[in-house]
Amino acid sequence: MTLDDDLAGILKQKANELGISFKEIVNQSIRSGLGESTLRKTKTPPKTIPHSLGFKPGIDLDKLNQLADELEAEATLAKIMKESK
Repeated sequence: MTLDDDLAGILKQKANELGISFKEIVNQSIRSGLGESTLRKTKTPPKTIPHSLGFKPGIDLDKLNQLADELEAEATLAKIMKESK
């Protein structure tokens, strides 16, 4: 099999980016072009590292915008009351 120079260059660059061999990228590309799944994993999947956001149990994180609106309304009302005195 002979590849066009431009195609070989693209495949070499992609293999470099993915850290895999030229042969592997050629086989994956052909499989992909044929509509077959490339189930072979070339790298380990990324790890999800959980982080605590510091919220206490019972705080509904889906309602934080509502809380912010209520606090803003209270502050605005306090400002209006202060100015009207």
